[in-house]
Amino acid sequence: QVRLVQSGGGSVQPGGSLRLSCAASGSGFNFGDYAIAWFRQAPGKDREEVSCLSPFDRNTRVAHFAAGRFTISRGDAENTVVLEMNSLKPEDTAVYYCAADNGPVCVDGPWYYYDYWGQGIQVTVSS
Repeated sequence: QVRLVQSGGGSVQPGGSLRLSCAASGSGFNFGDYAIAWFRQAPGKDREEVSCLSPFDRNTRVAHFAAGRFTISRGDAENTVVLEMNSLKPEDTAVYYCAADNGPVCVDGPWYYYDYWGQGIQVTVSS
């Protein structure tokens, strides 16, 4: 069983920055065996992938709407993944989730392909 605990998020004005962190743990958990992704879901919309990191092959990807603004990376703390979000826009407002898949590479598929989920955290971009 894998446990994902999220931190960060909050409210910011347009153009501002936020940092989300996802800490993974579990019995026998090996960070290199899991792809870690960030998803978001706005009210009335489908859950969509924002970014993904694959420790196995050190590959990352970012959705087109986040390119040039969001960066995914391994955190300084053990077994953490960080999503740095810059130049935030009101349309980035959503609940953000981290997810893990025993892949170990990033999943080419929708959100329900992922096995484990964080608790979700609100990001609000508003003036």
